Amino acid sequence: MSSQIQRSIKFSITIAVITFVLAAIFSIVSSSLLSNVIWYLGIIIVLIIVFIGIIFDMLGIASTAAEEAPFHAMASEKVPGARESVIIIRNADKFASFCNDVIGDISGIVSGTATAIVVLQISSLLGNNDGSATHIGLSVLLTSLVAALTVGGKALGKHYAIHASTEIIMVTGRVIAFIQSKLKINLLPQGNKKK
Repeated sequence: MSSQIQRSIKFSITIAVITFVLAAIFSIVSSSLLSNVIWYLGIIIVLIIVFIGIIFDMLGIASTAAEEAPFHAMASEKVPGARESVIIIRNADKFASFCNDVIGDISGIVSGTATAIVVLQISSLLGNNDGSATHIGLSVLLTSLVAALTVGGKALGKHYAIHASTEIIMVTGRVIAFIQSKLKINLLPQGNKKK
């Protein structure tokens, strides 16, 4: 088996394990938060989860659309975040996979589960059973609304990511540089793979 296939399999297994752990964490946190809040705060939490999915989807697309050249000039001038931006672009396949497939997809799944919890809260408040017409109608309405916001938001985010990829990756690079320098958490690989 070639080393490239071995690296691909290793990355796929790693990303699957990370997804499992993050999905469990997201589900536990969102379920815990939603079980202790009023339904309208639950809707706000669902919207926040959807927004996180949209933002990370946009970051993943921007990393694949951005060019390295502008960041080399900024890195030579020691602009904060420029070196991190180059690393993001050189590892765009892994960065996009993490942002789009891990965080983006987990957000979609968790927002669906969170929406179901909110529907149950509203239904119980209205005194309706699980199978009642009101419960089903409410479920269809909220699920459709969350799906529309997710898909519409991601479509808008993709358009913005393609046309403003340099700015998006620069901001991302600055955030990562800040986290790495202040919190001492290494978020990016040390090796710079060529795009």
